[in-house]
Amino acid sequence: MAHLTTAAAPEHAMTTTSSPDGAEADAFRLLFADTYPALVAYARRRVGTDRADDVVSEVFATAWRRRADLDPGRPPLPWLYGMAANVVRNLRRADGRHLRLVERIEAEPVADLRPDPADRPGSDLRAALERLSFDDQEVLRLVAWEGLTHAEVAEVLECSPNAVGIRVHRARKRLEAELDRLADPTAPAPPDPTDSPRPRGDR
Repeated sequence: MAHLTTAAAPEHAMTTTSSPDGAEADAFRLLFADTYPALVAYARRRVGTDRADDVVSEVFATAWRRRADLDPGRPPLPWLYGMAANVVRNLRRADGRHLRLVERIEAEPVADLRPDPADRPGSDLRAALERLSFDDQEVLRLVAWEGLTHAEVAEVLECSPNAVGIRVHRARKRLEAELDRLADPTAPAPPDPTDSPRPRGDR
């Protein structure tokens, strides 16, 4: 993984627990440099520019506390995305309302930022996506925006790759139904995901 030049690693996170040895702190700084741009992009797409820094700061503080859980033989981003998803969920619960997606990624571009597939002239995709549940939105974003494989998404969501495939398929069907409803308000609503039994292994 290429090391990107970014802001310094959050030193305050390293002082909240027992003092690490130099090698451990250096490894965390490299993790921060490698993953910071992707995590900022992830957060901006979900909570907007104003709150993205808060999400990323909390993710790295949690990652520092849980650094012993990181498998050095696996890519770190799915592990960090899983933490970020929990932070976003908690923000939405605290707000007491469903946050709207950002209309477009603002101001300064973030290194390695993937294009937003919903940012297309005249597209109803964003509006349709906002009508889906958080879980449906998240699985579609992880695949389409973050470019993760089903195996990597499974690590983020803590389920099996087969379960991810089922979730992606169902989420896409519900997204298509919402697009149809935007084009024709008389079209039937998509099925409630809570009405369908969870597939075996979907945990």
